[in-house]
Amino acid sequence: MMNRPLVAVFLLSVAPLFPMPLHAEDAAPDVLVLGQGLDLPPGTPAYGSVTLERERLAEDASGTIEHALGDVAGFQQFRRSDSRSANPSAQGVTLRALGGNATSRAVVLLDGVPLADPFFGSIPFNALPLDSIGAVRITRGGGAGSFGAGTVAGSIELFSANSSQLPRYSARALYGSRNAQQLNATITPDVGAGFVSLSGSYARGDGFWTTPEDQRVTASAPARYETWAVSARGVAPVGDAGEIQARVNLFRDDRTLRFAGADSGQEGQDASIRYVGRGDWQIEALGYVQLRNFNNIVISSSSFRPVLNQRNTPSTGLGAKLEVRPPVGENHLLRIGADSRFASADMYEEALSGMTGATTARREASGRQVTTGLYVEDDWTLGNLVITGGARVDYWRISNGRFTERTPATGVVTTTEHADREDWETSFRAGALWQATPGVALRAAGYTSFRLPTINELYRGFVVFPVETQANAALAPERLRGAEVGFDLTPLPGITLSATAFYNHLENAVANVTIGTNLRQRRNVDAIVAKGVELSGALALGDFDLAASYAYNDSKVEASGVAAQLDGMQPAQSPRHGASATLGWRAPGNARLALTVRHVGPQYEDDLQSDRMPPATTVDGYARVPLAGGVALVGRVENLFDERVVTRQVTSASGAVSTDLGTPQTFWIELQVSG
Repeated sequence: MMNRPLVAVFLLSVAPLFPMPLHAEDAAPDVLVLGQGLDLPPGTPAYGSVTLERERLAEDASGTIEHALGDVAGFQQFRRSDSRSANPSAQGVTLRALGGNATSRAVVLLDGVPLADPFFGSIPFNALPLDSIGAVRITRGGGAGSFGAGTVAGSIELFSANSSQLPRYSARALYGSRNAQQLNATITPDVGAGFVSLSGSYARGDGFWTTPEDQRVTASAPARYETWAVSARGVAPVGDAGEIQARVNLFRDDRTLRFAGADSGQEGQDASIRYVGRGDWQIEALGYVQLRNFNNIVISSSSFRPVLNQRNTPSTGLGAKLEVRPPVGENHLLRIGADSRFASADMYEEALSGMTGATTARREASGRQVTTGLYVEDDWTLGNLVITGGARVDYWRISNGRFTERTPATGVVTTTEHADREDWETSFRAGALWQATPGVALRAAGYTSFRLPTINELYRGFVVFPVETQANAALAPERLRGAEVGFDLTPLPGITLSATAFYNHLENAVANVTIGTNLRQRRNVDAIVAKGVELSGALALGDFDLAASYAYNDSKVEASGVAAQLDGMQPAQSPRHGASATLGWRAPGNARLALTVRHVGPQYEDDLQSDRMPPATTVDGYARVPLAGGVALVGRVENLFDERVVTRQVTSASGAVSTDLGTPQTFWIELQVSG
């Protein structure tokens, strides 16, 4: 349901209208391009950032953001499933094989606003149509700048398309395998001297079988899905050097996973407002609100009847940031800022009898979190050398933790109140970038960071047949120390090569630790140590182009005490090898062909390495043929050779195996219109 207060916030924030309409196509070269943030600091490349441009995002075969991010080896979600066939609560993202559970260890931002669900820490990728994204920047490694709390694996920054990238209108209609349908439309009218961009998307599909044929039963069902999202973004100039940017996002997603009746739903209403000032004193100020909810039905794998109804999981996220860049000379870019995030969540669920359907227990849980930080960073340019460094201090508080269980048959009520906790954390990072020659750049960086356990990790347990995982209200924050060195080469025009070697030590890593037969609990292990190498390269040769990425992640658990059996093991869901390569050809008339190969190495489903999932290599294809004017015909294919991609595999104590599969061979035909 549309949230009227959020719509009101948007309308008020874009109310100022200015004369002299301006659209990017009519703008003079020296006119400011609207819809961007402040300029990128010169020291950013010292941290080995990777950028995916808008054109590459549009050519992804699946049309989903998380699939496109697979171009950067080392990026992964908790499981190999995409946003159409995974449980929404499991869509956490991480980098550098710092996995082990379903929450996000990388911060995901849209125009500077954190996107993680306030309760689960998961990312609603399906609510973000690629049409509205102008570029993505991925930085692997810890961070200490704005919203640096939580960047233990890195940051993924999504940037909305600016006024120079947006057509006045565009629309796409897709039809795919298994009766899949998708519609996307965007209109970007001028409003005074600014613009408003209105976009919407709708997608549905009968879904593929996630259950292998030899494991299907009468109750088995394909992974059907239905999703819609609408977004309104307004940008208006303020004075000679400022602008206001406001956004409202609304979305709803429904899915069925494995069994008929195993339905999950996720919805959200988000709003944000940002001021960007580009005067002598550069300023960026933003505020945001998130309203999210989640529901889920768990079906018994023996009786095939509902055994748990997670009927209501409302959560609220609030946040704000203020950054100032004072004029301190042309050789320095000084950033001073503060940011704060607040999360509040409640959970209401009923345990049900798998035989009678009667309610056996009613459970409620709640929790609150706040993190507030101050940071300062400076980039100092000394000829061909850029030195960058930053520090932040954060105050955090976990409070109002509570779990209540009511037994209808007896009337017994059990309530557990968890003690409030608070503390301070410091984070640092520093780097250097030396342009040794016009074609050779050397870089080095070191960093620390921390992440609070999510409200979900603290207070909500879950069951994925046949394993139960318990929550743990005593979880401590994770703390990262890391370092890396690398180089970037441009030996010839059109050729770029990059390499990075890294070492990351994640202390108090939260893992799902086995404590009994088919029983796990979230616990802090001593550390996850990840070291490895990341390679990437790009080649542009006439009408042909090639981009490739490879990551080797040697990730191991350090554990003692009750988790000592995990010492030296590979973290769950953490493959050592990942690779991606895309070969493209631009034909006469602006036609386009592209072929993408992705490989992910073997990984383990569980902490004890008892369930090994095999490697998978998939091939995707994209073809675009302009027809007339702004009309084009597009063909896409996912998993061309129908590779068997195992996304989950669990062996029970009796030896029974439960397996889930990822996207099989899928064809799409698409009609595009823009102008």
